Amino acid sequence: MRPSTREALVGAAAELLDEGGPEAVTLREVGRRSGVSHNAPYKHFADKEALLAAVAARELGHRAVFLATAAEQPPGEAVRTAMHGYIAWALANPRRFKLVYGTWRTGSPELADAAHAARSRLVGLVTAAQKAGTLPDGDAERLTSLILALAHGAVDLALSGHLARDGKGRADPDDLIDDLFGQLAKS
Repeated sequence: MRPSTREALVGAAAELLDEGGPEAVTLREVGRRSGVSHNAPYKHFADKEALLAAVAARELGHRAVFLATAAEQPPGEAVRTAMHGYIAWALANPRRFKLVYGTWRTGSPELADAAHAARSRLVGLVTAAQKAGTLPDGDAERLTSLILALAHGAVDLALSGHLARDGKGRADPDDLIDDLFGQLAKS
């Protein structure tokens, strides 16, 4: 099935983002790559920021689907799998990672909804692990923030060259998330 024009535009923008960062994404080039007129992107997106918000929302949608799949595992493993998946995605797609978690000036309802859905799924995994006794009791939202902060920070350090198993920090993001879960299991 052929993607809709909007989906094709978002896909082309994601490719351009991967190739050259947000600066490489122009509505004219997105239209050209999508095989539509140079004005067509403006029928779907008010501006570049709105298009990039749609790319970020799509990425968060993919993360939410991954989290739903991870939820099929036992609760403690589900959270660990979710975080290793987050790390793998972020390291493999650094420009998408930085886009999703960067500063936004637009009030995109689509992006806000996608962020809320992904976050809610992760909180649900943490809550299930707490109920199963594989994570400590307490505020699930706060514990989710702790886990995400470690994973996010470790990825950011690794991407900037300040964290590597064979160099600085003598660990990689996956090692650190495993260390965190080990410490949480002792709590």
